[in-house]
Amino acid sequence: MSDQSVEVGESRQPVGKRGIFGWMMFDFAAQPFFTVVITFIFGPYFVSRLAEDAAQGQATWGFVVTISGLIIAVLSPILGSFADFSGPRKPWIAVFAIVKILALIGLWWAVPGTGLFWPAVFIVMATVAAEFSIVFNDSMMPRLVAPEKIGRISNIAWGLGYLGGMIVLIIVVGLLAGSPETGKTALGLDPMFGLDPQTGEDARVTGPIGAIWYLIFVLPMFLFTPDSTPGIKAKNAVQEGLKEVASTFGELRERVGLFRFYIARMLYQDGVNAMIVFGGTFATGMFGWVTLEIGVFGILLNIVAIPSCLVAGWLDSKLSSKTLIIVSIFFLMFACLGIVSTTPDSTAFGYLQFGTADSGGLFGTAAEKAYLFYGVFIGLAFGPIQASSRSYLAQSVDAGEAGRFFGLYALIGRATSFLAPFMVATVTAMTGNAAAGMATILIFFVAGLVLVWGVPKPSENKASA
Repeated sequence: MSDQSVEVGESRQPVGKRGIFGWMMFDFAAQPFFTVVITFIFGPYFVSRLAEDAAQGQATWGFVVTISGLIIAVLSPILGSFADFSGPRKPWIAVFAIVKILALIGLWWAVPGTGLFWPAVFIVMATVAAEFSIVFNDSMMPRLVAPEKIGRISNIAWGLGYLGGMIVLIIVVGLLAGSPETGKTALGLDPMFGLDPQTGEDARVTGPIGAIWYLIFVLPMFLFTPDSTPGIKAKNAVQEGLKEVASTFGELRERVGLFRFYIARMLYQDGVNAMIVFGGTFATGMFGWVTLEIGVFGILLNIVAIPSCLVAGWLDSKLSSKTLIIVSIFFLMFACLGIVSTTPDSTAFGYLQFGTADSGGLFGTAAEKAYLFYGVFIGLAFGPIQASSRSYLAQSVDAGEAGRFFGLYALIGRATSFLAPFMVATVTAMTGNAAAGMATILIFFVAGLVLVWGVPKPSENKASA
């Protein structure tokens, strides 16, 4: 291969197009798990079919996310610091890929009536493995491209991720998921492999599909993207990594702008995570959407998200990562407020009354169409806020410290990630009202917006600044 290896330390060697392509394909491989399994297909199935009722399902799903977040928060910075000293990232990604793939395959046996325990365990395993893999993949970025190209590459990669998620959604709703009423898919076909929607096979199959997709499309990263050269021995790397975690926290006291960004991102990312986790399940509970409707909803959001990421990649270098983050937060606040204000016969907290007349077909009521409208703003914001956050950090640190700071990024992104789902789950359980639970997400967006408004330019965050 013509791509050169990248040395451990501060230096960054030129990386060919194949290497960059391989790195971006990681998002293409990884995103369908979050899009199809967590958000649009299996998550709503968990809430509406595996649980006794929607409120109990949303609460349980929130606690599953909470447990995943706590595990990720504790271990991510340790793994990131270990990576800086040990060098190669790919072996770690491979280990977590095995865990993720096995857990996703296990979702096939999540049959209605068998309980929530094992599906919850498999979701925790897959989520933790997926997030740990992201820590190691993201920490490669500062070594692969020049700082001025990071924003564009990050947003394009995120757009590829949404493209992967949309393709898998189309496969599911167009070829695999039959309507319980007609038995036909969105394309009017009989479900492939004779999948039975009555036993949830159309939703359960997303686990094995996500596993196969990840296995195939993560390969370009392993084959083409250069990895760091070996550093010190694993035993010493563990010891040094643990020391580095403590020193990194101490260093943040000197890098105030970076610390402020971390806290801001911790808060608004909590809101993003909660919207990802509960956006589909909330619609399922309110409108009774099944796999077909929720899948088409997901496809529509991804259709918006893909060009949004591509435009954001260009704007990131023109306007700044910070500007895109702020605009994205405003979009998400509007979408969240609109969603919680919607009922089966109204929106805008009752100021717009629709009635419950159903015109037939998908999204036949006016309230469902209003939900789709708010969903457009989710699609516009989801990719850019996460890609530009990743870009902001990558431009704020040097290559030799990327692992520990991206590990800390994962920690702080997850340190309170249990809090938003926990608040949604708790308020929902206490009130029996899913909208009241969803409304708590707004708190995290507002707090994150206030803090991110004052963060400095990325170049002012560097240790050498």
